[in-house]
Amino acid sequence: MPDTTRLHYQEELEALERRTLEGLDMVTSALDKTMEAVEHRDIELAELVVADDDRLDGRYLEVNQEILTLLATQAPVATDLRLISALLHVLHSFERMGDQCVNICKVIPLTGHDAPQRHEMVERILHMGKQARSMVSQAKKAFENRDVSLARDLVRQDDVVDDLNKEIFQLAVEVGDEKDVREWAMTMMLVARALERVGDNAVDIGEQVAFVVTGLFREFEDASHPGGTPAPAP
Repeated sequence: MPDTTRLHYQEELEALERRTLEGLDMVTSALDKTMEAVEHRDIELAELVVADDDRLDGRYLEVNQEILTLLATQAPVATDLRLISALLHVLHSFERMGDQCVNICKVIPLTGHDAPQRHEMVERILHMGKQARSMVSQAKKAFENRDVSLARDLVRQDDVVDDLNKEIFQLAVEVGDEKDVREWAMTMMLVARALERVGDNAVDIGEQVAFVVTGLFREFEDASHPGGTPAPAP
């Protein structure tokens, strides 16, 4: 006869993983709304993103508590414990991504509906947003499929985000002396920084994929040497 207790435990663990990864879908939805609000200077939509972050926070708190309960009642070991540790990291990462969307949306009202935009900066911001969204989706897929190669590819994509962030900084420096334009450009620098952090969080999730598969944790890229060679595959 099958061990029904063990079967229930495995079903519970699978449900926790599914609900954790659904948090990444919530992040991509928040990113879509956030970038639309940035593009159209939509203060009302930005306020909706801020308010809706409670749902993402709620998912984080619920699943985090359920994982802690599972740890206390089932005492998982070996590969299951490795997965649970990774899920806790993913929870933290998607909660932080949601916070970055909120950070962006909170500065949009500071620029107002008639902010003196510069097309070249907006274009790069939107490109960053699209790239960050792609990374979040890829991180989810890599985790679902336990695909280390797909996870490691996030480093390459993150380099694109980092380069765009540098370009936006340079454009902000060169934007000119007009006060309103400079204030808007400084706000866009904050937006770019938040999107850069979303990319970093996606890479963090990719590193957890490698941990689940191999049992070893290594950063894909040495944070003390940005732009350097990614750490070798274990």
